[in-house]
Amino acid sequence: MNTSLMMPELPEIHALFVMMLTVLGLYLFSRDWISIESSSLTILVIMVASFYFFPYSFNGNFINPIELFLTNFGNEALITICLLLAIGKAIEINRSLDPLVGFLSRSWVSHPKLSLLGVLLFGAFFSAFINNTPIVVMLIPALIAVSENANISSSKVLMPMGMATIIGGMATTIGTSTNLLVVGIANDMGLDEIQLFDFVIPALIAGSFGMLFLWLIAPNMLTDRMPRAQKKENRVFEASLYVNQGEYSDGKTLAEIQEKAGDGFKIDKIKRSDSLFVAKIPSVIFEPGDRIYIKDSLENLQNYQEILGLSLFEDEQNKNIDQEQDEDARLAEVVITGGSLLDHMSLSSQHFASRFNLIPLGVHSGATGVKITGNISATTLNPGDVVLVQGTSKAINNLKSNSNMLVIEKDKMDLAAKRSFFPLYIMLGVTLMAATSLMPISVAAMLGLLIMLLAGTLKWSDVGNSMNIPVIMLIVASLSLGTALELTGGSDFIANWFVYLTSSLPMPVILSVLMLLMAILTNVVSNNAAAVLGTPIAINIALQLGAPIEPFVLSVLFGANMSFVTPIGYQTNLLIMGAGGYVFNDFVKLGIPLLLIMWITLSIVLPLLYF
Repeated sequence: MNTSLMMPELPEIHALFVMMLTVLGLYLFSRDWISIESSSLTILVIMVASFYFFPYSFNGNFINPIELFLTNFGNEALITICLLLAIGKAIEINRSLDPLVGFLSRSWVSHPKLSLLGVLLFGAFFSAFINNTPIVVMLIPALIAVSENANISSSKVLMPMGMATIIGGMATTIGTSTNLLVVGIANDMGLDEIQLFDFVIPALIAGSFGMLFLWLIAPNMLTDRMPRAQKKENRVFEASLYVNQGEYSDGKTLAEIQEKAGDGFKIDKIKRSDSLFVAKIPSVIFEPGDRIYIKDSLENLQNYQEILGLSLFEDEQNKNIDQEQDEDARLAEVVITGGSLLDHMSLSSQHFASRFNLIPLGVHSGATGVKITGNISATTLNPGDVVLVQGTSKAINNLKSNSNMLVIEKDKMDLAAKRSFFPLYIMLGVTLMAATSLMPISVAAMLGLLIMLLAGTLKWSDVGNSMNIPVIMLIVASLSLGTALELTGGSDFIANWFVYLTSSLPMPVILSVLMLLMAILTNVVSNNAAAVLGTPIAINIALQLGAPIEPFVLSVLFGANMSFVTPIGYQTNLLIMGAGGYVFNDFVKLGIPLLLIMWITLSIVLPLLYF
């Protein structure tokens, strides 16, 4: 390896600007105080405006920033991602996979170890062909229900299941949006088109070791929480209890209420009006309309409501919501997902209660540590947060069908409900057409979607619900940054520095270092952003080293998929975190060894297969 390389010279001003803008973008993508779509639009506007007012010449011609950057909304990879999301939505709403889920659920009591392996293989296999979000959405309620039936902890199976779907998504070009973007960019840059199963062998080898870890070791590393029904505890919700006129708490002192409720009744604060908080002293007397803010399980909240004569409602307006028949009132947990109605929004701003005819009862903090400052409906929610709601079966089913949020009912999943296998047949047809090169995956997916729409399996409103605006905006912004880096020489400059710093290392080690950098980046920002920005850099590195390009492209693809270590690394991680009640460190504890297993295995396998 050449060790006498010259230190790379600084590129011209446009390249420096794009590199700084890329750093800003990566920072904004990882911040919680600004939504992904807002940060993506900010980067896109800055780039288009900057290149418009300060033109850049490429090969003697001034580029048109509107034509160059905004056409990324029509990028073939992005269109394919949207089409596959819609097909995945059809599989979800038609409950096409429920029979397999039901079989695994029934076998769990008698064969728990084999059933766990079955769940992991089930999730990994289907995630190789379908976006893993609908797979996770379907498996979470089933696994929670079966955990209660089998008297095991759902926390020991939900996270391994989620990570198994990520591993499965690495196996094919359509397994994740990350794969489609990497393959599309590499093809645009002149690399021979990577086919559906071209990298399935390294994915299977590394995935096998990862799956063994998730099956045999991971459950023992996770906190053992007894099933909710057995332990009589639930997720801890931040809720407000209201003092009703004429009920027990009206006119009682804090000391009297504390004695009645028991030592477990821990009050965070007492609010008397919009601007007045009452001191938590034993002699304070409660008045009608006072709000008592506490954090506790649902069972305890309901107990306090009964013995203290309090109301577990958000406000008077919610009390007027039509609940039809009281005996039909049910409870459900709503996990906020990225790009959904409540992502970075409050319940009141979206008129959630009146829109869905549901009463919000409490909020559980997700990865962001949301705190109630006024009332539940005014709290800004983030992906991973959980809202406890009460409503009729009809209202809860309506929420399931018309929102991109995970809804977990507080009873067993109905495995006998109406379902259709037609979307699975369509997905199989799309896969076969792409695998046999009969037609490009984009055309096959478009044809499949059209057939489902004409057959009535999917409605246009369902297609709209399947679109993930944050993901779309992030991809467009990342593609624009990648294009600008490539045109201005920024990616070549970064590649030069990478080669300069690693030039004394053997080729397999350079490949391994690049993959590890992508794996670290994907857990901090976004897998799609890491993939889009890393692919042109990887190709430039391979060209400068005179090495085969494909293994360097695959190192980016695999590294960008290793989003195991943080809940923000991948959208299904936040779903798992919210549904399973995990904390940030649970992902770190399980994700780091899994990442190391996958990284080390692929660092050995890729050079053996491609060098």
